[in-house]
Amino acid sequence: MMFLHVRRLPVLRILLAAFLIALVASGAGATIRYTVSVEHPERHIFHVSMEIPDVAGEVSVQMPAWNALYQIRDFSAHVRQVEAFAGANQAALEKMDKLTWRITGNGTITVRYSTYWDEPGPFATQLTADHAFINPAMILMYIPGRRGEEVVVSMRDVPQQWQVAGSSLQKDSEMDRARLFEFGAPSYDAFVDAPIEAAKFEEFDLPGINPRVSVVVHGDKWKKKEVEEELRRICAYQLKLMEGAPYEHYTFIFHLGQAVAGPGGGMEHGNSTAISLRSEEELPNLAAHEFFHLWNVKRIRSATLDPVDYTKEQYTRALWFAEGVTSAYAAYTVVRSQLWSKDQFYFDLSQQISGIEGRPANRWQSAEESSLDAWLEKYPLYNRPEESVSYYAKGQVLGVLLDILIRDRTDNEKSLDDVLRAMNHEFAKQNKPYRDSLDIRLAAEQVAGGSFEDFFRKYVSHAEPLPYSQIFALAGLELRSAQRKRPMLGFFIEREATGEVIVRNLDAESSAAQAGLRSGDVVLSWNGSEPPRNVERWVYSQKAGSVVHARVRRDDREMPIDFRIDEATETFYQVVEDSHAVAKAKRIREGILRGTTQPVTAAASKR
Repeated sequence: MMFLHVRRLPVLRILLAAFLIALVASGAGATIRYTVSVEHPERHIFHVSMEIPDVAGEVSVQMPAWNALYQIRDFSAHVRQVEAFAGANQAALEKMDKLTWRITGNGTITVRYSTYWDEPGPFATQLTADHAFINPAMILMYIPGRRGEEVVVSMRDVPQQWQVAGSSLQKDSEMDRARLFEFGAPSYDAFVDAPIEAAKFEEFDLPGINPRVSVVVHGDKWKKKEVEEELRRICAYQLKLMEGAPYEHYTFIFHLGQAVAGPGGGMEHGNSTAISLRSEEELPNLAAHEFFHLWNVKRIRSATLDPVDYTKEQYTRALWFAEGVTSAYAAYTVVRSQLWSKDQFYFDLSQQISGIEGRPANRWQSAEESSLDAWLEKYPLYNRPEESVSYYAKGQVLGVLLDILIRDRTDNEKSLDDVLRAMNHEFAKQNKPYRDSLDIRLAAEQVAGGSFEDFFRKYVSHAEPLPYSQIFALAGLELRSAQRKRPMLGFFIEREATGEVIVRNLDAESSAAQAGLRSGDVVLSWNGSEPPRNVERWVYSQKAGSVVHARVRRDDREMPIDFRIDEATETFYQVVEDSHAVAKAKRIREGILRGTTQPVTAAASKR
């Protein structure tokens, strides 16, 4: 035995040494370091330095093609002046495709480049004299195959009067008169899922919420007490609903007030969200939607979106659940936490149904197909009512219908809440992705104790008419229809790859055409700002007869054109309570509004 042991020891040492060499060569356990300078923010240019250790002969770096939206946006288009160094010497650098650069060298390689960003909103990145808002995937390159390594980012040359916030912020200090803020994360993927705000802003923590939730507000004309109370109720309810927090510290980043430019909306992240709103009116519903993404999307995650592929489209059939059912829970949250009345809840549900039924595409595009086609949303033609239906709206309504069916089948003892909690335990807490609609259906069936195969086949996978009346009756609700007027532009706008916004499909009878607008005009400004990213969504929030002040370019000539918003007639659907509903249906209705489950038989026995 001793002889065999002595003979094998050198072999084990050789194998161990080889393993360690391979480990170092692969960069495993190394730290990728970035330095981002925001000096002269009025120039809109980030100066980035990327330090890559343990390079053996060659390394490739890439810029993501997409992030924050299901759209290929090619962030490398913003990059300029890429150069590389091995120590103090310039290294050979070759661009391989629109996203990729290959560098030849050994040891520690430094990549330097600049990237220009001045796009407002939570789905973009912006550097101005007023603030910096950064979605890190839009400015930081990565190394294919080494995304799992630790990331440290130093943000320097921050203006003296600015503060800095972000869920990956580690510490701040002063160094050589250049303010230096340090961020860190265990991987590239984790780091780019944590936006950064640098500006003069107000910051506070929500009282009574544990673990800690911080709120950062950059903007004007907002009421702190109202925002604080709304967010406190939202977070408290959802943390109770989902039986605890999946984070150690969460951050809301808000851009609020009249100074907000660009598209409004919110973007979820692993331990934070970024939200832009000109008015506080939409804040509760939007904040509830983004906070619920902590579970649904960020942790209850579809296998078709895991892991992220930054180089190309990543198709999934599950956005109706990831986004639409999250919208259902946003509405549930604000009505159950008494930020909405039940009439506001019914009105919101009515709007979603009206939006679905008002789109001819609803007759042929299923919820799963709408999810798959999310990557087409950057094309204005696709957003026309004849071409697509929203997976947000359809998913929200499907969620409510499924909730009613679960409550009805279980005598109001179980609900969709139980399905979300079950998926949180089975998938999120086990760090296991779910299989699109299949595992959603199986979870619902396990909770309800019966098959939902017919429901998913007809209304999720296919586009059969939704059975509103039949299912709403189980919750003591009715769906009524009426005619109403709505605002209409009379044309669409198309955003070109160059960033230009072009007028398309102009109705010759529209007020815009009568005012002199022409198909092919390039829209330069819209009411003194950028044209809305989603014009159809924007016009729904306007009043017919109001004036749009546009400036357009036609050929080589610029001109102002003022036109009025037209009016169209459409069918509006209204969800109302059925005064003749039976006791079971009333109990289900109250359960939906209050977030409670109680068997009808037990409830009846307490009367």
